[in-house]
Amino acid sequence: MTKTNELATKLEKRISASVDKGWQQDKEGKLRAVGCISFKEFMAACLYDDEYGYYRSGPVRIGKNGDFYTSSGIGAIMAEVLARYALAYANAEESQIQLVEWGAGTGRLSAQIAAAGRTLDMNWESRFSSVLVEDHPMHREAVQRSYRELAGRECAEPLLLSSKEAWDSGILKRKSLVLANELLDAFPVHRVAMQDGELVELGVGWSKEQGFYEVYMPVTDPRLVHWLESDGISLKEGQRTEVHAAAYDFLQRLRGDMPSGRLVLIDYGHEAEEYAAEHRRLGTLMCYWKHQASGNPYVRIGVQDITSHVPFTFVRRAAEDAGWKLAGYTTQKQFLLDNGVLGLLQSHDGSDPFGEAARINRAVRQLLLSDEMSEAFKVMVLDA
Repeated sequence: MTKTNELATKLEKRISASVDKGWQQDKEGKLRAVGCISFKEFMAACLYDDEYGYYRSGPVRIGKNGDFYTSSGIGAIMAEVLARYALAYANAEESQIQLVEWGAGTGRLSAQIAAAGRTLDMNWESRFSSVLVEDHPMHREAVQRSYRELAGRECAEPLLLSSKEAWDSGILKRKSLVLANELLDAFPVHRVAMQDGELVELGVGWSKEQGFYEVYMPVTDPRLVHWLESDGISLKEGQRTEVHAAAYDFLQRLRGDMPSGRLVLIDYGHEAEEYAAEHRRLGTLMCYWKHQASGNPYVRIGVQDITSHVPFTFVRRAAEDAGWKLAGYTTQKQFLLDNGVLGLLQSHDGSDPFGEAARINRAVRQLLLSDEMSEAFKVMVLDA
């Protein structure tokens, strides 16, 4: 039996034992009550089940042989900019900084930052200590390879922790600069919809005939209605959207564990007006498998990524509720420009399109211009 089937079996049993009820329209158009779990619970299991979840098992998920790329796959330009940013922050704080990457994947970004930092400041390693937080076993194994290949064997290896170890160890009590690059978009979300003039939540049912299927159910978390109202979101009939309760809870917990320091969030997302615009009638949820996108989260259980765009109006308010102070918010493009990315452009005569200078220039252009992604990605900076 494959891991996918084992996770599916666990979810089938969980739904069968659930006391929650949703409703589904049968072939005759009548509504019937069915057992279900919330979509958030389903998504959390698909991604984070301790044994079989997408981010807890299986092969490396990032890169050419995985399911998606992150910005660390586009050369080292983002890392160069972040290294400069970290140095500026350390200089302003006049203290040693613990550089923490939460959701570090294979460690490429942190390794690239370390390599860039050592060229910018010969005292980099005495000014910064590196902590990587990652739960996927294969990603954790890849961290050492990333540091050897990208940062050099003489570079000090980072402290590598699981998320549980990071929470339990109290390590965030030290002055920290926490980087969360494309982290929030991987958190499980509630999905809500306006149905017959009433806000309902999307749940997941299961049967032998249908497999996993979508149902409507009563709202499971009373905060959802308040949050939508606070963001000024009023769904049209039949429209859906996501609510990021897990991101809210993460920001609350992280602020409680960090007496001082800074959090830098880098992710793809929108303000509330755009996030719940009418052209997003089905929300923003997407699935990725072998670099192919789909909108069906009910197949390839535990094998495909499930993600949604980040609602930055909501995140900003959630951060303020937790006691964070907004220190900056801009597009990724503007963040790169403000922190010296154009200074990384190299002069060359064009005779060698595959040379180092040409490669660096292509990476800068790709981050700034490609498919308007650098405008859609946002950078939010929060101070404890």
